[in-house]
Amino acid sequence: MPASLPRFEPCGALLADIGGTNARFALASPDAAHPDIMAGSMRIHPVAGFASLAEAASHYLAEMDAMPRRGVFAVAGPIEDGEARITNHPWTISATDMRDALGLDEVELVNDFTAQAMAVTALATGDTVSLGGAAWGGLEAGGDHTYAVLGAGTGLGVGGLLRRDGRYHPLQTEGGHSSFAPCNDEEIEVLRYLAGAFPRVSNERLLSGSGLVNLHRALSHVHGRAPEVLEPRDITARAAAGDPACLHSIEVFCAIFGAVAGDLALTLGAWDGVFLTGGLVPRLMPWLPGSAFRSRFEEKGRLAPALSRVPAIAVVHHQPGLLGAAAMSVATRARDR
Repeated sequence: MPASLPRFEPCGALLADIGGTNARFALASPDAAHPDIMAGSMRIHPVAGFASLAEAASHYLAEMDAMPRRGVFAVAGPIEDGEARITNHPWTISATDMRDALGLDEVELVNDFTAQAMAVTALATGDTVSLGGAAWGGLEAGGDHTYAVLGAGTGLGVGGLLRRDGRYHPLQTEGGHSSFAPCNDEEIEVLRYLAGAFPRVSNERLLSGSGLVNLHRALSHVHGRAPEVLEPRDITARAAAGDPACLHSIEVFCAIFGAVAGDLALTLGAWDGVFLTGGLVPRLMPWLPGSAFRSRFEEKGRLAPALSRVPAIAVVHHQPGLLGAAAMSVATRARDR
């Protein structure tokens, strides 16, 4: 181990946030009473560089010179009987296999948006930005509350957070795969184009990194522009430089994001707030507050007055998935006592 790296012993838990592109790792302090990420312990590794999560985690632990006893892994995919398959990557993850391979006492697999939901309980001042309309004043000290969590990254994650009888309960869903519902003539034409490219057009086909690319390509077709092969970062970079086509793609993205977020508030009854998270949200912050996001969030016909009172909150914490995994670790320890 390079001499410049500190040893991370003792440590309480190995935290991981596994998406379709990157595996993020960190360590939690032993017996932390509140969600905690040990300073200097966070590392990001591309999932394409490893044959399995066990191999990536072993590499990380060797790099950190750490021997935790527990692991909490937030994974971007459904979990069934202690196993998960990453939706946008071929890894299959078994809690039992991970425990044995890493020599851990226990491993907890959670959906990545279960972790994102639990991160809401640990957000600090400066970790959020309210998007117009109703302002969010922080977690209430008492009572029952319902929040929605929606995040655009490699895919589109959807979850919820319920406070009942003084305890928080994350809600796991695969709502990102719900069907895209266009709201105007331009979006209808976008749907027509994408329906020719995919057997089914879900919201994730538009509200994700690859979705931004799909949207830019579809809008180019709709408006008679020559298609280009671009990455999401190319579109945001060109938009920042004033490219009209890329700017329009981001404007439409933000508008659809708002419409879907408002639908989610209605679906879950999330009158206490909708949190926007995921890797694309920080990149969209130059445009999101001034976009049509908020107007489309509220444009729900007879329910518009109710939506006007619902806060929409952008999460700008640098690693909310790992923060949520730390919160899950604390909650599990408290439950097991």
